[in-house]
Amino acid sequence: MSSEKSKFSRPSRLSLKELQDQIEVFRNKRDDLNKKTKNYINELQEIDNQIDNYLKSAKNDSKKKRDYWNTKVKKLKEKKIEYKKIFDKFIDEKKGLQKSTNQGKDGNKFISIKQIERKIGALERKIETENLNISEENTIIDKIRELAKIKQDFLAKQQNSDLFKIERKIQIVKINLNKIYEQLNKWSNKSQNYHIKMNELYQLATDLRDKKRAIEEKLIENKKEADKCHEQYLKLMNQRKRFPRGTQSYKQGKRSKIPYKAQTKRNEELEKIKQQKLATALEKQKAGKKLDLYEARLILEKSKG
Repeated sequence: MSSEKSKFSRPSRLSLKELQDQIEVFRNKRDDLNKKTKNYINELQEIDNQIDNYLKSAKNDSKKKRDYWNTKVKKLKEKKIEYKKIFDKFIDEKKGLQKSTNQGKDGNKFISIKQIERKIGALERKIETENLNISEENTIIDKIRELAKIKQDFLAKQQNSDLFKIERKIQIVKINLNKIYEQLNKWSNKSQNYHIKMNELYQLATDLRDKKRAIEEKLIENKKEADKCHEQYLKLMNQRKRFPRGTQSYKQGKRSKIPYKAQTKRNEELEKIKQQKLATALEKQKAGKKLDLYEARLILEKSKG
């Protein structure tokens, strides 16, 4: 009788050991997967913080400064247009005055100060370079004096003329226009630099969103795998309860339990991420945008549900 009892009890102990080993395997695997789930959630939170920082910096710093310089550039361009109209108007007035003047028609009159100065210069060089007698030299000197007086009269008349006044106005407008072009170039460069910096920050945020999307997919898949391991663990634990009381394996593993609140919180965070991705997928579908494989699967699961 005792031999029969030992015959049947031996396989039971072995079976319990195998069951206990499997329980230990699935418990450890589940715990490892739960740790990965926690790490994924922490990584996602860190990425969210980085994205917020990039977007705040882009919006509150780079974009504001770009818009500030763009406003100044816009106003300066309007001012440039006004000065350009004034400049064109003065040029037209100058052309009209040049047509109406009679200067140059009379052979005894000069048309410009420079023409008189060139004539005086030629006579002075003649005295210096040619072998002239006293009479010839005095004649040239008298001519130089005559030209000098003509120059003074011409200059006085010119300074009081409408043509001279309009030329002065043209020069002033030219100076202002040059200053405007210089300032426009300077302010446009500042605006462009802040625009580039803003785009770089937005691109960093976009890159992090792509990284976040990939981690979210890993997180959901990892959580599914952890749930499967937990379900298998519970099944094995139920099988273990069927063994007679007092039956123990030769080695008891230390039970690792995850607090219920922590497990519930992780499940809530996971479900929140899943719903956010589903909402994004539905928006993309409504807008006719291309869905990735995971987004399509979420929509399919929702429709089946």
